[in-house]
Amino acid sequence: MRSRLLTAPRSTAHPVKSCTTYRSTTSLFNCVRYASTYSASMPIESKNDSIQPAPVAPPKPQTVPTDSLRPNPHNPRVLFDEEPLKTLEASIRKVGILVPLTVYRATGSAKYTILDGQRRWICAQRIGLKDVPINAVTEPSLAQNIVTMFQIHKLRKDWELMPTALKLGVLIDELEESRESALADLTGLDVAVVTRCKKLLSFEPEYQDRMLDPEPARRLTADLFIEMYPIVTDRSVRNAAWYSRKKIVDAFIHKYTGKKSGFKSVTDFRKIKSYLTIARKADRETEIVKKLHNLIENDEIMISDLEIEAARIHREAETLAKQLSKLGQDISSIDPDSFSAEEDLWVEIENFLILVRNKLAEAERRSVL
Repeated sequence: MRSRLLTAPRSTAHPVKSCTTYRSTTSLFNCVRYASTYSASMPIESKNDSIQPAPVAPPKPQTVPTDSLRPNPHNPRVLFDEEPLKTLEASIRKVGILVPLTVYRATGSAKYTILDGQRRWICAQRIGLKDVPINAVTEPSLAQNIVTMFQIHKLRKDWELMPTALKLGVLIDELEESRESALADLTGLDVAVVTRCKKLLSFEPEYQDRMLDPEPARRLTADLFIEMYPIVTDRSVRNAAWYSRKKIVDAFIHKYTGKKSGFKSVTDFRKIKSYLTIARKADRETEIVKKLHNLIENDEIMISDLEIEAARIHREAETLAKQLSKLGQDISSIDPDSFSAEEDLWVEIENFLILVRNKLAEAERRSVL
């Protein structure tokens, strides 16, 4: 899964195996945090750490020309919606930039690269500020660069998930690490977010691009594809003779955006997955796959048409069987001596016994009672 946004060369050392990248990134993040909050001192590494982080230069507060900066090509945040920018711009017009931008000078570059503060820099350009305050830190490695920005922003407003997923893909390739728990520890993301990102990375670039549309009104949400994922990867669907991943994805996008076939929200995909699962348990796999094919082909077919009556009955029977089993356990646990005076209880048990006998007779089942 090589990310299409990965442009920097790979490190010759394996960062995860040596732990050096992780520790160096943590140190770099502390340095950036220092720069952003005007801390008096840098955090000190534990004496118990056997592997020391790479040296990191302390921040250097200064003011530089606005046009001497450039955006970070590896910033997971690539979508900047207009309304929040306007709010920030209005604030900067009133009080200026209060928190310096954190930057580094890349090898061979005449300009500083922004680690933290791209939105402030965009607003400074719009307003026409000639200079901006910065704190310069040591140039990070590719992995340090991405992880540092993840950690800087994890307590701020969430990014759109697709840009986050793309940069997570870079880390997966760069660090040769795909374990969700390890990636969560490294980036500060929740494991659930990492899982969602990996699902998005499974979709083709054309769909990823539609989640990256700069115009919010045209942008497809990551939730649409995450909710769709269990269906396009369902084993019964994938084994169907008519299966075409692209055709299914395109059809679902069409139906969701056009409100066809009864689609009202992204959670409607869960209904489809539920119908698939229930039908498979009832040995109606062929029938449900055929119904799904009809839904994909025909906008007049509704999501509710996927339900198979026999499968529905099977599901209800399973639920009732579990409830009756639990009831049987409760009745079995009754101590007749302790409950002998509880007349209402014994009347209800007798009524239940009569009901059971009648139902067995209706079903032409030989009563064992």
